[in-house]
Amino acid sequence: MSPSYHLSKSLQISISLRLHVSISPSHHLTISPFHHLHISPFISPFLSSNQESDDGKTYYVKIHTPWDVLATYADVLKIKVPFKANDIPSNTIGRHDIPMNWLFTPFRLPNHIMNPEPDYFTSPFNKEKIDFFLIDDKETFFPPSVRNRIVYYILARCAYYKEDSDDKNKKGIKRLLNNGTYGAAFPLHDSRYWKASRDPNSESERFSLYKHWARFFSFFKEQPLNLIRKYYGEKIGIYFAWLGFYTEMLFFAAVVGLICFLYGLFTFDDNVWSKEICSEEIGGNIIMCPLCDKTCGYWKLNSTCNSSWQSHMFDNVGTVFFAIFMGIWVTLFLEFWKRRQARLEYEWDLVDFEEEQQQLQLRPEYEIKCTSRRLNRVTQMEPYFPAKSQCARTFLSGATVIFWISLIIACIIGVIAYRLAVYAAFASIMKDSPTNNIHMVGSLITPQLATSVTASCINFVIIMILNVMYERVAIWITDMEIPKTHLEYENKLTVKMFLFQFVNYYSSCFYVAFFKGKFVGRPGDYIYMFGWSKLRNEECDPGGCLIELTTQLVIVMAGKQVWGNIQEALVPWLLNWWGSRKARSHPESLYSRWEQDHDLQNFSHLGLFYEYLEMVIQFGFITLFVASFPLAPLLALLNNIIEVRVDAWKFTTQFRRPVAAKAHSIGAWQEILNGVAVFSVVTNAFIVAFTSDMIPRLVYMYAYSPDNDLSMKGYINNSLSVFNISGFSEDNRPDDGESPEWFNSSVITTCRYRDYRYPPGHEKQYTHTMQFWHILAAKLAFIIIMEHVVFMVKFFVAWMIPDVPAEVKARVKRERYLIQEYLHNYEVFILMKTCT
Repeated sequence: MSPSYHLSKSLQISISLRLHVSISPSHHLTISPFHHLHISPFISPFLSSNQESDDGKTYYVKIHTPWDVLATYADVLKIKVPFKANDIPSNTIGRHDIPMNWLFTPFRLPNHIMNPEPDYFTSPFNKEKIDFFLIDDKETFFPPSVRNRIVYYILARCAYYKEDSDDKNKKGIKRLLNNGTYGAAFPLHDSRYWKASRDPNSESERFSLYKHWARFFSFFKEQPLNLIRKYYGEKIGIYFAWLGFYTEMLFFAAVVGLICFLYGLFTFDDNVWSKEICSEEIGGNIIMCPLCDKTCGYWKLNSTCNSSWQSHMFDNVGTVFFAIFMGIWVTLFLEFWKRRQARLEYEWDLVDFEEEQQQLQLRPEYEIKCTSRRLNRVTQMEPYFPAKSQCARTFLSGATVIFWISLIIACIIGVIAYRLAVYAAFASIMKDSPTNNIHMVGSLITPQLATSVTASCINFVIIMILNVMYERVAIWITDMEIPKTHLEYENKLTVKMFLFQFVNYYSSCFYVAFFKGKFVGRPGDYIYMFGWSKLRNEECDPGGCLIELTTQLVIVMAGKQVWGNIQEALVPWLLNWWGSRKARSHPESLYSRWEQDHDLQNFSHLGLFYEYLEMVIQFGFITLFVASFPLAPLLALLNNIIEVRVDAWKFTTQFRRPVAAKAHSIGAWQEILNGVAVFSVVTNAFIVAFTSDMIPRLVYMYAYSPDNDLSMKGYINNSLSVFNISGFSEDNRPDDGESPEWFNSSVITTCRYRDYRYPPGHEKQYTHTMQFWHILAAKLAFIIIMEHVVFMVKFFVAWMIPDVPAEVKARVKRERYLIQEYLHNYEVFILMKTCT
């Protein structure tokens, strides 16, 4: 099967212009009048007639690479190829040796799909030693992913200037695509996705992938990673291996999270503080101070009964256990992934693939735009940017990122101002409980819930808008920096995008978790936004701020996942359906393979970047704030089960075949995941200590409960301080008519608020009590203890689990030994043959 690559050219200037193609004696492909494209000796082009295209204006040039070219560039790129069958017996348990093997049968794929190629020892290809390698058929010796990678390598570096032109820097197919000379350049799929190819030489791997992998109803089956790697290349294969492994590990976190949630659900009857809040004798007799100035009235504590019960589902002893468990889970996930990655590196011949090899392959854009040259001890003369110019570009890039992050912060401040302003409106509207008339959910709607939900939705819309805008800016400033290599380009873009997305997605959750209700002052001495505004800082509900953090997390996380799946699946399908509407009416014999693929969406070189970014942001949600929502891993698991098949369906049916690329790891994302994992221990410790009410309850139970009976009776009354209503200023006092009918100021002289302060009339009135400092000390002690315990366990687990399995180490050593031995024997054989 011949390797091929397709270029399409749309004649948009005038239909009378004709594209002439000729082959010079030196086998260079020349296309005029638009350009001269000097490809490479022995690359064979084929130009289709414009009558074959649906619009009659598009030509298709098919590039074919003969064996000599493939062999030459395989030698240049040091591509590993087989030289001996693997003779090391596997130490892993075979499929048929697993106890109760039949239970796993429904989850497995046929062996020829899971392992499309035999297991060989491999060595870098050497064109001068062809007899050393196991070459049965030159046409199929190099797999499709290797062949299209070689072709793209050639096209990305070939010049297209005229012989008499002074500009010798015109190089690369990418530049021709950017300036519109060509409309597209892509490798061909080997068949239609819904049926196998009629060509007996075609392996129809696309059809096999669709049949066994890309269908949604195959969600419970394993992924054919070796076939994915063979068809799409190692880089895409590594992504699906990581996504599948991440999804598998999420199962354990989801089960434990579900158990913690059910624990909170089934321990309602033990929730003494919620019973006190809902009680008419206790909560019904506690008059709370207004939550906003003028438009908010006095209210009874039992009006928050529902939110108190809801909060208990997430704010209980299980929260602490789950926060600690997730700190350990994330370490196990990262360590076991390193082992899985090491095994794939060996199986996919990536053990000796170093980043330095990519460093030697400069980006064509860098070579073109760099006019200066300097000596490099490895590559001799190489292009480079003067330090002064590079510093200026880096400074402008950094300033742009800081500006956009500042814009996010400004938007968050705007949402906070909305929360402060609209709460007063909701409180005024709902003071007579008009929402109770709403069927089923009316009694659950409170001013706090209405404010939190609407603010979260507004924040989500802002996040999506800023994402779309910043993506373009991030790519623009990264292009402007002109990174030297593809690896450097991806790393720079990764840092910029993740930093922005981190602030964009998580800032609202950080506000609710660590700032809301923490800086409110007290009745008679409230703290206002910016100090001078009339917007009073928000207070937490007596049930705690944790339920609001849960609401914020669910809306942003679930909304992003739903929107992401719609965007990934629906948009490409609609674009392809519209783009191929005319061609679908043609007979299949007139709808050529290259035209079918041309009608599909292009998979850009940043396609995988967005896939990783989406999953890493989700990883942040389920680790950074998981103490507030134990069901987050379950939501992520359900999403990822769909995500794997949506991505598979998208790659197989909606996109042109991407150019294969090598990668031995997930790159910079590994370090980002490690950073998020460490940071998550800190955030969850602070959430349990300062956002949850767990620590105040424990302090009360062990130090302040009546008669030291270790009960929670009287906790609510103990946690609320007293304020004399006469101490309100005119700016804080509710307007006439805002307080409910039951409120009588001549009878009710005090109100309660959430804090630990001395009552009016005390010599230290309105200052913090000793219990406040005890609780603060307990919170700080909990943070220190939890962090140290989790970090010690993390480091111990990381030390106990080796990054590379012993079996893989043995195979690597065996392979290196065999390479040396076989090369020595081969050289001796050649020498003896020459002598005779």
